[in-house]
Amino acid sequence: MHVLRPLYVVLGLVAIILAARPLIVPKDFGIYERGYMFSWYRKGNEEDWKNFKVKYQGRDYCQDCHGEQFQPLRTSPHTIIECENCHGPALDHPSDPQKLLINRGRELCLRCHTALPYPTSKRAEIKGIDPDAHNPDLECSGCHDPHRASKPT
Repeated sequence: MHVLRPLYVVLGLVAIILAARPLIVPKDFGIYERGYMFSWYRKGNEEDWKNFKVKYQGRDYCQDCHGEQFQPLRTSPHTIIECENCHGPALDHPSDPQKLLINRGRELCLRCHTALPYPTSKRAEIKGIDPDAHNPDLECSGCHDPHRASKPT
């Protein structure tokens, strides 16, 4: 009998979830013939998403005005990194250029460039440093140009 008690609890929880679902989930959620084909899509909030301000613009947005930084970056190992990973979201830029700040902190570079002992992973292919031994009091961009990652400044 003691084995059946947990089963009754689980069955009770499933019954509560199935009973509450029609009350909680909007009727227009996943409304197309394949059900949840559009994942978390809800027809009723299309206007909300149309009015939602996009924070990240992508590198194509940056290259028109910042070609002098963009061209050397194309041949750099950093070419796979989006501009906004380092410079922050381009929301409201260029209307207010002061909002787009450059993160010059070591922590940003050390996310990828701290030496880690994973010889069989792709992570081992990235040049790593010992942050405590390699110029611990300096910003990385003081010696290295991230747009020309293979060349020091």
